[in-house]
Amino acid sequence: MEPKVRRGIGLVAHDAMKKDLIEWVLWNSELLMGNKFYCTGTTGTLILEALKEKHPEVEWDFTILKSGPLGGDQQMGSRIVDGQIDYLFFFTDPMTLQPHDTDVKALTRLAGVENIVFCCNRSTADHIISSPLFMDPDYERTHPDYSSYTKRFENKSVVTEAVESVNKRKRKKR
Repeated sequence: MEPKVRRGIGLVAHDAMKKDLIEWVLWNSELLMGNKFYCTGTTGTLILEALKEKHPEVEWDFTILKSGPLGGDQQMGSRIVDGQIDYLFFFTDPMTLQPHDTDVKALTRLAGVENIVFCCNRSTADHIISSPLFMDPDYERTHPDYSSYTKRFENKSVVTEAVESVNKRKRKKR
């Protein structure tokens, strides 16, 4: 028997795109069964309701976060950084300016930093879910090595210089 793959999947949609994401999830529900879902508040609540209606016998694994503008986007970003999310399906509304646009940009950036699969529309989502890699239990994304970035201040005297600068300024005031 082939091993069942379990992915961490983030689901987010702007208001004008919620129906589209719900339809996409319902259309692909058989392929999505058995995965772990992280969703922003309203989107997750609506998707879970639709899935329970279509598949009342299935126990879906959903973590519903806060609404996107109320912190849910940041919660999603935290799950990305923690390695819990492999795919982020974020159906964005290209015709409406979002009050939390910086949060959306932050999620886009984190998806790139963490090298997770990210899409913002149904066509891309269709291509992703139809890829053989989506169900391939041997597929693992590469994890970028940022050690040179995180260690960029090693062997540098930034802290010592800051302390000396503050001490020097305090001596001048006396």
